[in-house]
Amino acid sequence: MYVLIVGAGKVGWNLARELVEKENEVTVIESNRRRYEVVEEELEHSIHYGDGTELWVLERAGIGRADLVIAVTGDDEDNILICQMAQEKYSIERVIARCNNPRNLQHFELLGIKPAVSATDLILRLIEHEVPKYGLVHLLDLKEERLEIIEIEVPEGCPAAGSTVKDLGLPDGALVISILRDRGGFVPVGDSVITAGDEVLLVLDIGLEEIVTERFACP
Repeated sequence: MYVLIVGAGKVGWNLARELVEKENEVTVIESNRRRYEVVEEELEHSIHYGDGTELWVLERAGIGRADLVIAVTGDDEDNILICQMAQEKYSIERVIARCNNPRNLQHFELLGIKPAVSATDLILRLIEHEVPKYGLVHLLDLKEERLEIIEIEVPEGCPAAGSTVKDLGLPDGALVISILRDRGGFVPVGDSVITAGDEVLLVLDIGLEEIVTERFACP
């Protein structure tokens, strides 16, 4: 796979290193001269100096034959522009963008730049997963498919504790896909019993979250 990375900061540099170790062909573009010189000592001919928002720089780096373009500069506007050019001018189907400010995620989504990865958003999700008081964690939102995957911790005393999966009374469009228990997990069947302390993963149609969470709420 030929991967073009724009931005040779810590993220871009480490990505390039890992992708090369996995035997991919990688080119990195960096606009800061000092940073370019530092990274060039390791990557040598695999890094180009220039502004990744300029067409001639992208073409010099071989964007026309890229299988994947990754924009990980420190500027969200640049990352959006780079991905837009990759998609619209060079017909690159697979792009990944770094979103530095999570408030800008909606702009990436509106412009069809997916996935846009926000470190802040990822860390918040990890916090939700590790801190019990949150109870519910959004693991994945598939907006185009109108589906979401959530994780719910089963508290002591709630109606779901001690119930079988088939007796949860979930609405159409909601399905239990996994139960995590004692540092392990399994795919349940209808007769599988849910116990207090379990973490239940469900896939839902958009709009069912409130109804489903009621089944796991304490009276």
